Amino acid sequence: MSSEKNDFKREMLAALPSLRAFAMSLIGRHDRADDLVQDTIMKAWAKQDHFQMGTNMKAWLFTILRNELYSQMRKRGREVQDSDGHFTESLAHHPEQYGSLDLQDFRRALETLPPDQREAIILVGASGFSYEEAATICGCALGTIKSRVNRARQRLQDILQVQGENDYGPDETSAPITSRAFVS
Repeated sequence: MSSEKNDFKREMLAALPSLRAFAMSLIGRHDRADDLVQDTIMKAWAKQDHFQMGTNMKAWLFTILRNELYSQMRKRGREVQDSDGHFTESLAHHPEQYGSLDLQDFRRALETLPPDQREAIILVGASGFSYEEAATICGCALGTIKSRVNRARQRLQDILQVQGENDYGPDETSAPITSRAFVS
């Protein structure tokens, strides 16, 4: 195997965790997300001659994944509807800690966002892409991505009833306990 193929393989494997997390955030089911990632990797491997080493492998793979998802959705003709949350509830177990509850609330709020805003906030906020990279992945203008992220943040704050910094972190019952843990 040539050095360039080794480099390609190494970069592709390094992107797998982020790719899987992105797929999970878009689909919400582990089995379908894994299938989507596998399809993405297969397409990327088959088209590796189209990739220029030294450019952003992660963005290239995210674009392939996104396009593959859209292709699959067009083939199916519709998405699984879960507006009442019954399907989502059957996948999750009841959390035992406040952080798990907060995460569950956040996921529910994230699911209520329009798909374009959810995708933008996940790319920029969770996956660490710059606005420019996210715009390239989504195939839209930089200003459009910034607008989508801003609207998504505002909507999440409204849904989660976040007013300011005091709404983050431990609640007033847990705060004294956690603050003692960090005193030296």
